[in-house]
Amino acid sequence: MIESIQSFADSFPDWLQWLGVMIVSAIPFVESYFGSAIGVAIGLNPVVAVLVAVIGNTISMLAFVYGAGAIRDKATKGKEKPISHRRERLKRMFDRFGVPGVSLLGQTVLPSQITSMAMVSFGANRNVVAFWQIISIILWGVVFGVLASLGVSVALR
Repeated sequence: MIESIQSFADSFPDWLQWLGVMIVSAIPFVESYFGSAIGVAIGLNPVVAVLVAVIGNTISMLAFVYGAGAIRDKATKGKEKPISHRRERLKRMFDRFGVPGVSLLGQTVLPSQITSMAMVSFGANRNVVAFWQIISIILWGVVFGVLASLGVSVALR
């Protein structure tokens, strides 16, 4: 199965494979970790797979933090909205671990785009959130890229 996926991906130019992984990685819940694994599975060099997955996820997260965050601030100015169960859980994590902790661990609960917007709504500085989210995106992408590389190399034996 992996060989047929790689054969299909090889029918496209390299830049289009990279772009595809980048776009897929920008999707919430796919993120850099699954994007890296997809890139490795289609036969990209693991370093390239992780790099384009991180870029795609980072662009998406930054767009959510700076774009949607600004729109949300204007739309909800002076209005309080009831907190959902997941958001309440994230708020407790934020209060306990701060921006670094939620950035590094929050992706186990929600996508980076949502956790970063939530932290900004809790009052965290957007630049600090973006910085820690980028570190988290890189770490998760590298870990899953390495795991995918090991899994693909075992599967192809």
